[in-house]
Amino acid sequence: MLTAVTVTRLEKAATDNGFDLDLQRTTDWLCFGSSQTTMRIWLTAMGESRFLAAASRADVIDGLAGLGEACADRLPGGVAGGLSVNDVAALHRLLRRAFQLSRTLPDALLHVFEAEIANLPRATEAERLVVRRVGQDIFRRGLFEYWDGRCAITGLGVPELLRASHIKPWAGCNTDAERLDVFNGLLLAPHLDAAFDAGFITIAEDAAVRLSSLLPPDSPSLLGLDGSPTVHRTSSRSRALPDMAPDQDLPHRCGKQELNVTKPSAAGVHHRRGPAGIRSRDASPPRMAAHRAATAHRRRPAGPRRLLYVLTEADDGRFSASSRSSSRA
Repeated sequence: MLTAVTVTRLEKAATDNGFDLDLQRTTDWLCFGSSQTTMRIWLTAMGESRFLAAASRADVIDGLAGLGEACADRLPGGVAGGLSVNDVAALHRLLRRAFQLSRTLPDALLHVFEAEIANLPRATEAERLVVRRVGQDIFRRGLFEYWDGRCAITGLGVPELLRASHIKPWAGCNTDAERLDVFNGLLLAPHLDAAFDAGFITIAEDAAVRLSSLLPPDSPSLLGLDGSPTVHRTSSRSRALPDMAPDQDLPHRCGKQELNVTKPSAAGVHHRRGPAGIRSRDASPPRMAAHRAATAHRRRPAGPRRLLYVLTEADDGRFSASSRSSSRA
């Protein structure tokens, strides 16, 4: 049976990290919900120094890998999985990350977008632009949540200096779900956002930052990318990219025609600034994409589907984004 002190600790950990609804309690477990997400969590303790947390969403449990030790014993009904940690500080980190993931993993941002634009008119171009800017602002907020308010590469934590960068450009996405997929973006410092957007850097499957051969030899040092830079979402803050099984049928290289990308002149690319620094493009230059970054599973009767963002290199030496759906049994 949980002591009064332990109950207080668990309640504080839950409410401090977004789970502000006390739903129910049993002899061994406390259950919490949130006014900002539909996910539920369950908390308990074994002694004074071991804490167990369970959640109702399997994708969130998967995203918490590295923040605790997986456990399957004594879990209450209705949970998707659980993790154990060895101190209160680790429990707070685990719950904070669980809250962030519950609000950003697909299709969380899409649901927020659909609710916010439900009553907005879309008859004119100006009205459609308003809807688009609502979506871009939601996407930016989602990336700030997912990346914990820090540049994915440098760790810079100044919000005014960070940019929400799409892997596959907003205009090139086929659906709102793809545009608002948190795995279709990176939160980057301005100079890295510009390099990423122009196709001079990318993120490899192992989270390493790769530079285009077009850059001068001193570019890594000048960009702050000397050494072996990687995306900063390590095991202490979950994975940068979801796990991907190899797809043998995916092309290693795609020409511009296959990607439907044309390279405009500098004068032919027009950038418009939306709210909070989000950019929209009239034409998309060849750009860099995170290698095999993917959305979470999208359930269909035939089995899970994934939309794969594939690293490709055009003939001019720059990287660009392509995507395709893949069904798995």
